[in-house]
Amino acid sequence: MWSVGVIGAGPGVSALHLPTLARLPELFQVVHIADSGSGRAAALAHSVGARSSSSADEVFQDARVQVALICSPPTEHAAHVLAAIEGGVTGILCEKPLATTVAEAEALLAACRERGVALLIGTNHLHDPGWVQARRAIGELRAPVDSVQVTLSLPPNDRYHRLVTEVPAGEASSVRHPPPGLPAHVQAGIVRQLVSGLAIHDLPAVRDLLPGFDGIDYARFVAPLGFVLGYRSGGASVQIAAVMREGGADARWRLTASAGEARVDVDFPPAFVHAGAARVMVRHADGSVGSPPRSPRDGYEAEWLALAELLSGGAPLEYEEQLEDTRYAIELAAAAAEFIEASAS
Repeated sequence: MWSVGVIGAGPGVSALHLPTLARLPELFQVVHIADSGSGRAAALAHSVGARSSSSADEVFQDARVQVALICSPPTEHAAHVLAAIEGGVTGILCEKPLATTVAEAEALLAACRERGVALLIGTNHLHDPGWVQARRAIGELRAPVDSVQVTLSLPPNDRYHRLVTEVPAGEASSVRHPPPGLPAHVQAGIVRQLVSGLAIHDLPAVRDLLPGFDGIDYARFVAPLGFVLGYRSGGASVQIAAVMREGGADARWRLTASAGEARVDVDFPPAFVHAGAARVMVRHADGSVGSPPRSPRDGYEAEWLALAELLSGGAPLEYEEQLEDTRYAIELAAAAAEFIEASAS
């Protein structure tokens, strides 16, 4: 069993990681939770019988902590990952994104490699058993993927957060819509944040199918809070459309990979809900349709099981692959922002 120290006490911890770790008591035990002093860490720690503090340093100085879970604000991820490495942990699960610059990511992966620290970035869609099924089905189509579409339509996270935790979500869970008539550089900044913070859930899967990108075809901000983005990878196209709404219908989160007349649809569950794996539908070129059995295990549980396998030596430490996933997301977000600003000039 590995002892876990947690940095952050927001909805990602209370609604996602703590319930997941509670389902894996033979592998992990939370022993310490810290945040910046909001008081939520104390409530969460009390609920799992752990120690709480208001300093990340206290977690990394806790001799019991073997694994660090980094759920701090994205701009603090790199510093906390590095502090965890320096503190002597053997494993780290860092929520996405790992870093905000390629240079930061390179430094972190180099430090992990030097110390032999198992690092896993929390891209739960990549680990979702449904995606594993979909990836196998795509390979069996025996035709090259010529397009990938990602569609996200999300209500406020608080809708789902309230269903799965008794700890208040706080203001951060609500959607804050920007005012209309934003200048291009502000729209570009918002899209950059949405690509690196929202689309990043699926970018490792997109990159797995279509490595690299050759150029942006279109990118624009969509009111009230969203974006559309199209780009090329070799002879294939990628389209991403995302919007966050005040209310309305429940979440829709779909990745579609097409290969000629065939396609595979992957419908992921809403965020903050433990509802099993993604649903997969395979539509063959001959018109037949199939759907593999759906696993009760979700991507959050699968990513922690993947970390356990890394820690036990049962899987290789893929530092280079994680670096390239991070580089892809950072460079795509920057290219989308640059396209929006250039289009307005």
